[in-house]
Amino acid sequence: MGNLLSSLSKTIHASLALAIILFLALFYLNDGFAIDTIFWSWLFRYIHVLVAIMWIGLLWYFNFVQIPNMSKIPDEQKPAIGKVIAPAALFYFRWAAAFTVLSGLILALLNGYLHDAMTLSIGSGIPKHTAIGIGMWLGVIMAFNVWFVIWPNQKRALGIVECEPELKAKSARTAMLFSRTNTLLSLPMLLAMVMAQNLY
Repeated sequence: MGNLLSSLSKTIHASLALAIILFLALFYLNDGFAIDTIFWSWLFRYIHVLVAIMWIGLLWYFNFVQIPNMSKIPDEQKPAIGKVIAPAALFYFRWAAAFTVLSGLILALLNGYLHDAMTLSIGSGIPKHTAIGIGMWLGVIMAFNVWFVIWPNQKRALGIVECEPELKAKSARTAMLFSRTNTLLSLPMLLAMVMAQNLY
């Protein structure tokens, strides 16, 4: 067991295998399943939730752990964060954001409410679609911030892209402010997404 858990790759593969076994067992109890729209909807909902957990988890890691504690780290240790930890976290952060939006759009399309949600159900007045649409638009805004504001500024702040010290400091502040903006939007976005499941 120690050999399995000491390797992230092995741990993830084992977790995936357990999830597949559980999936097959649950569908067997349900007298089997067909690979139809319901199956694809379920699969994309699962993917959507997985990548969203990674995205929001890393957003909260940056805002609740890394940013508030950077001033407490001795200067000689800060390069380890800036050169190793932050770039790795930002890789998963930005791709999780992209796949969250993509899987969410596919899920909405499969379930037939993409257009209604993206227009906030203004024409049809379906509260469920209005709520999910608000969540979707907040998610799109947050993902835009990740790719087009936070990431370009973080590249300068972390020294991935060379720039003047003044621009580096300005970029670090801009990245932090937009990361905080996404944190501000995260609770309303999650509320809208979850609440939509209980509306009609």
